[in-house]
Amino acid sequence: MSGVWVFKNGVVRLVENPGADAVEGGGRQASAVRRKVLVHRATNEVITNYAALETKLRSLGWERYYDDPELLQFHKRSTVHLISLPKDFTKFKSMHMYDIVVKNKNSFEVRDM
Repeated sequence: MSGVWVFKNGVVRLVENPGADAVEGGGRQASAVRRKVLVHRATNEVITNYAALETKLRSLGWERYYDDPELLQFHKRSTVHLISLPKDFTKFKSMHMYDIVVKNKNSFEVRDM
């Protein structure tokens, strides 16, 4: 998990992109919010849905597991790695992207959009 812990109005929360919020009392304006995207390096394709991701992972030797109905899971027989993703693509966050990148070093990368 990466980001900055912010304490504001008696509540602590994790801000994943701290540059997106204006700094209170500092007089600085916030930079534009840049979201992260997962990119398949060979085709330079931005992964926009799980169907596209599953196609790319299968071509790299990953197999789909259907054990948990709440998750999309992929396993590669030659390793102990398991990729677990939320079933809903709108909950696909940068930590999931980096998990895929680490387990497929030369195939994917995370970029700012």
